[in-house]
Amino acid sequence: MDKILEAVVMSSYPNNVKQGLVRRVIEASKQPMDSEQCWSMLELSTKLYLTGDTKYKREIGKEVLEVYGHYHPEEFEEFFNVRFLLSLLQEGYGPLGKRSHYVLDYIQLGLQFVLESPSANSIFSLLRIEVLRKVCERPSPKQCAKISKLLTQHPQCIPTGKHQLLFCQQLIRCIGQFQCVSEGEEEIMEFLEQVNKVSGLLQRIWRTQTSAILPSLKELFTIISSTEEQEAPSNALASVVQFVPLELMDGVIRNLTNDDSITDVQMMMAIGRMIDWVSWPLGKNIDKWIIALLKGLAAVKKFSILIEVTLSKIEKVFSKLLYPIVREGALSVLQYMLLSFQHSHEAFHLLLPHIPRLVASLKKEDSNSATSSLEQLAELIHCMFFRFSGFPDLYEPVLEAVKALPIPNEDRIKHLLGQNAWTSQKNELACFYPRLASKSETGKIGLINLGNTCYMNSIIQSLFMASDFRHSVLNLTEGNSQPLMTKLQWLFAFLEHSQRPAISPESFLSASWPPWFTPGAQQDCSEYLKYLLDRLHEEEKTGKRIYQKLKESSLTPQAVEHHYLNKTLIEKMFGGKMMTKIRCLKCLNVSSREEVFTDLSLAFPPSDRNVHGSTPILPVEEIGPQFIEPPENAGQLMGSPWIQRKAPMASDHAAPSMSVETLGSQEQGEAANPLHGNGVGVDAAKDPLSTFREQACAPKDSRSVPDLINYFLSPERLTAENKYHCEKCASLQDAEKVAELTEGPHYLILTLLRFSFDPRTMKRKKILDNVSIPVVLKLPILVAPEETEEVCQHGKDGAVPGSGFMTVVYDLCSVVVHSGISSESGHYYCYSRECTDTVPHGQPQDGVPKPASDKQLDLEIQWYLFNDTRVSFSSFESVSNVTLFFPKDTAYVLFYRQRPERQSCLLHEALAEASRLHGEPSLHKDLMEAISKDNILFLQEQEKEARNRAAYISALPKSPLWWRDLDRDKDDDSSSGGCSPAAGGGGSGSFHGLVF
Repeated sequence: MDKILEAVVMSSYPNNVKQGLVRRVIEASKQPMDSEQCWSMLELSTKLYLTGDTKYKREIGKEVLEVYGHYHPEEFEEFFNVRFLLSLLQEGYGPLGKRSHYVLDYIQLGLQFVLESPSANSIFSLLRIEVLRKVCERPSPKQCAKISKLLTQHPQCIPTGKHQLLFCQQLIRCIGQFQCVSEGEEEIMEFLEQVNKVSGLLQRIWRTQTSAILPSLKELFTIISSTEEQEAPSNALASVVQFVPLELMDGVIRNLTNDDSITDVQMMMAIGRMIDWVSWPLGKNIDKWIIALLKGLAAVKKFSILIEVTLSKIEKVFSKLLYPIVREGALSVLQYMLLSFQHSHEAFHLLLPHIPRLVASLKKEDSNSATSSLEQLAELIHCMFFRFSGFPDLYEPVLEAVKALPIPNEDRIKHLLGQNAWTSQKNELACFYPRLASKSETGKIGLINLGNTCYMNSIIQSLFMASDFRHSVLNLTEGNSQPLMTKLQWLFAFLEHSQRPAISPESFLSASWPPWFTPGAQQDCSEYLKYLLDRLHEEEKTGKRIYQKLKESSLTPQAVEHHYLNKTLIEKMFGGKMMTKIRCLKCLNVSSREEVFTDLSLAFPPSDRNVHGSTPILPVEEIGPQFIEPPENAGQLMGSPWIQRKAPMASDHAAPSMSVETLGSQEQGEAANPLHGNGVGVDAAKDPLSTFREQACAPKDSRSVPDLINYFLSPERLTAENKYHCEKCASLQDAEKVAELTEGPHYLILTLLRFSFDPRTMKRKKILDNVSIPVVLKLPILVAPEETEEVCQHGKDGAVPGSGFMTVVYDLCSVVVHSGISSESGHYYCYSRECTDTVPHGQPQDGVPKPASDKQLDLEIQWYLFNDTRVSFSSFESVSNVTLFFPKDTAYVLFYRQRPERQSCLLHEALAEASRLHGEPSLHKDLMEAISKDNILFLQEQEKEARNRAAYISALPKSPLWWRDLDRDKDDDSSSGGCSPAAGGGGSGSFHGLVF
């Protein structure tokens, strides 16, 4: 009968004819027959099943074997013996080089017919040993899946005792070497099914033998933490972790992170490879294990590992959000990595170039998964905006991409940030940041944030960029009896000459700390600035005068010496004078008081007041940045300080107003606006700056710095409970108070009073109104009649005989921005540029320094953005538009520098002459040596850090470039799969064809 069957199978008859003949043979096989005939048929069916070159032949072999197993059990048991199975497993079946791949399938098929036979236990014992041996030989995923299928169907064959533990460990090592050999979708699906079968066997074993779980996980960790030069373990290992009970997670992670035998390099390798597992599409709870290990490392303060792994892997995790099948897990890991990395903006900023493209891709996908992910991603981005504010130039494209998505409230943001931070963010990460970095391409140096000290950093950088003040501080001599000024000198010197990308202002902070400030809490930068300037002023008053040096060197003319000898440096640089006059409205008696100021605090007019229509004594005027020459006709001004009041009295004599000009602001030139009145001969309709203003104009209902100054200078009526006690009338009377500037400071500091007390909430709230900032500002300064005449006789600009006022021009040099909604929280950063007089080496003509050229004081002067350790190039456009893009980021403190123009400014002449003769300040010996030693120390630190980091980086798993996922079109199926040999099991393009 075997000869007949073999002849039929091997014949060239059509399959339907063969099938009929085979059916007859099989039916005949169900009848009783002798043992020899059975063995012949079993040998033939075995041959067909194991070596058949077509599926048809193997199917016939299988069918015959099943018939003989059912109808001839004794003969089948005798044939399917231990010796035969051992031969199959160890030697294989078929000719050399063409051994059959179906031996395990054959054994699984035959086992079902011998389960009750006396030889069953012998067969099970044999298989327990042989499957362990097979697994140790590292079979292919297909063969491993067959072993798993066999053992799952016949658990009696699973190794027991110590062999069972060894089997689990070796099975995990097999999985670690799995690679998908094809990129086709069907092949990938088949590969995933094979991995699932193998990991499913482990799950089965762990359910019955829980003692095998921890040794198995230890083996898994050994594999992924290996630093030997070899192919990276497969991401299929992720399938193992998903079956570990979550209740074991805490204990496992705690043991790992507290194991002193595990080196940092091994731990970094392990967590890096685990993060790659987000590419695995079938893993459940993978993200939970990754996050748990990251939290465990943070708990034992392994910050160097966390920082390196986050920075090297976060972009790859981000790219997986493109794929719906792995998106949920990838997003969870991304959220934790970003929300925990709060000591630096570095991780978030790595993602900025790619966020717009990902958002566009998710919107295009238009699925529930994409919509949910977009909302979570937007929430995450706004948390990062809140935590790392002060980068408007970088954030604008991202903000544009997510502008249509929901914005979380501040409580939600604070909750997320507070819940996930590694540490309190104060001192524990100080040694890890700034990381190895080079000096900013701007050439400027940043300041390290010492724990909510951005308020101080922004003020120091603004003062440093005030070049005249900086030069004066650096020119200080040793032994000047000014300890705080000396510390500021050292800080400025390091900002000028250090090779570090950022320096720590810790020494200066401790010396300049206002005693009522709470350590670690956010503070008001304006309050700090006032305290600092007052301290420096009072300190110098009691010590040595710094201008003594100018007197001894005879560099200063006698007039200058007489005028400035009694002034401190703070008075010379920031001090101005203001005359406050109060007129009794009954007797018309005027009392006046002159007082000094270092800054002007500008309140916001009431919301119901027309700010553009405010009419102070001398309204502010705006002028564009390219046309800075003062008007030829300053206007015919009257000397009366009581013109254009809020409520003119019958006895007043009306007079034209003189405009205080501002240049380059974002307001449109409107002829009807009193701020652009004809008092100084500026006709808005003919203003050559109209084009500029049209391009960079703020909404008509927005406020501007001129509005706030006009409100500050406008007369105030003192009535009702606020009546004035007139000495002449000897009683309380209605009165009118007005302020006039009598001496303009060299550096004009304007503080916009954005914080007001809200009695309902009992907290200080912030006024978020956008205020347009002029790049050049002109202010009217009240001068004595003899000074006005002298200025006019010498042909100076800015004053008219008999007017009593002189125009002083100021250039914007710094803007401190507050990001947030209250003074007790948020972040400070500043924009600055270095405004100096042009042609400093030019010779004066007729004793007058050459004026600054238009170009050097306009928008072409380079702006910088100082944000703690980060310094970058910026522009006036960014300064002007920051609040439009980021409503919580508002200008708070402004620094303007007085321009000499053609005025005979004594201080300007002295500074220009000293600069011409001496150039840059030369530092004293001790300071230069300290800077030199620190630069050498930094180079040594850099070299050491480079070596350490190279060791870490070399330990990180190798994988293809992560950005291929983002650069690839979604319909491109030509990418390499994450399981392909090229991808090392951890490729960035994992299962791309499958996902899309």
